[in-house]
Amino acid sequence: MREITLLVSGEDVEAVTGVLNDENIDYVAASEEENGSDAMVIEFPIPTEAVDHVLSRVRETGFDDGDYSVVSTIETAQTTNIDELEKRFVSGSETDDSVAHEEIRSKAIGMTPGAGTYYAMTLLSAFVATAGLLLDSPAIVVGSMVIAPQVSAAMTGTVGTVINDREMVVDGLSSLLGGLVVAVCGSLAFAVLVRHGGFFPSTIDVSAIQQVNSRISPGLLSTVVGVSAGAAGAFGLATALPVSLVGVMIAAALIPAAAAVGIGVAWGEPLIALGALVLLLTNVVAIVLAGLVVFWHLGYRPDGWNAGHLRANLRRDRIGTMLTAVLVLSVVLLAGGAVLGQHVAFENEVHDEVRTVLADERYEDLEVVGVRVEFEDRGLLSETNEIAVSVSRPADRAYPDLAEAIDERVSERSGRDVAVTVEYVEQTTTESGDR
Repeated sequence: MREITLLVSGEDVEAVTGVLNDENIDYVAASEEENGSDAMVIEFPIPTEAVDHVLSRVRETGFDDGDYSVVSTIETAQTTNIDELEKRFVSGSETDDSVAHEEIRSKAIGMTPGAGTYYAMTLLSAFVATAGLLLDSPAIVVGSMVIAPQVSAAMTGTVGTVINDREMVVDGLSSLLGGLVVAVCGSLAFAVLVRHGGFFPSTIDVSAIQQVNSRISPGLLSTVVGVSAGAAGAFGLATALPVSLVGVMIAAALIPAAAAVGIGVAWGEPLIALGALVLLLTNVVAIVLAGLVVFWHLGYRPDGWNAGHLRANLRRDRIGTMLTAVLVLSVVLLAGGAVLGQHVAFENEVHDEVRTVLADERYEDLEVVGVRVEFEDRGLLSETNEIAVSVSRPADRAYPDLAEAIDERVSERSGRDVAVTVEYVEQTTTESGDR
């Protein structure tokens, strides 16, 4: 429930109250006599879902709410027509979860902590994510997502774009990128301390750690996480739905990848760091663009948006900034898309050929447990790939030619050099009634 307070000049009072009467909204009006003004202060309660509709109609009368208008939250209201309004906008034919442009701006700004708190929490989340990745602990990695504050920066930038608030755009995107730089540097410093301080084996292959391996190259599922996070953040911010959990989703797409970059550099694995960096940048772009698309779909866009508005934004000092941003986004998307397409296509080929080999009658007693494809450089430069196939087999049977058969089939189809490792899970079944 919201309470709207408007300061309306004398010539606009009749038009504004006419709109409120037409909408069956109960209101109170008081004269503003200071300095001899004939203005009126008009207050009225309405459902949250009705704010954007009512204010839009009020503005259509020519009333400018830029001088003084307040939208405040109230617990409840008792007026003659409030029940009718709730049925109409909350559960009736005009149901709409979207909130007013002014409220979405306030919500975005309200999520933003002070700079000191923002960067401190980012640093702490990077430490926790680095520890979770190295310990191969999903629970600890999730903990890092909970305390990461990146949702505020990501959503502030996208909201600023759709309401044409350049200051919000600059603040949001600079905070987002600055936070990720802090996360990468913090993770690097912590990983170096852990490795060279003797707290963790310095010779371990970090790419063999599952939590690290899953975040050092773009993949279809990881990109879906970024797109879904940006879309969920926009829906949560632009509607009356809660937005508290969206921050975990956005952090899931960013903080672990940033930590993986630091780990790769600390362990002297530049290709691991590069792969994780591509994943990080791809998810940043996915979050921002998905948020913009959702906001646009919900009708949030600058007032008076048209071709002339676009040309105005391309004039003077804005043109260089916008063109640079477009170029950077295009390069990131092309790089991420190329790696993603290569990775997905090859994984599909491997799975197909493994199934084809095991369909042979010689391997009828085998069952695939899992197939894992690892690029030596995360698919960025090298054509050599490692394939690990886990199969279950009877305890008394050996299949010495299986790895070679899979290698031959995959190499022939893909034209790549591969190294195949077959891991056996032995199974023994007792006869019914044996004791």
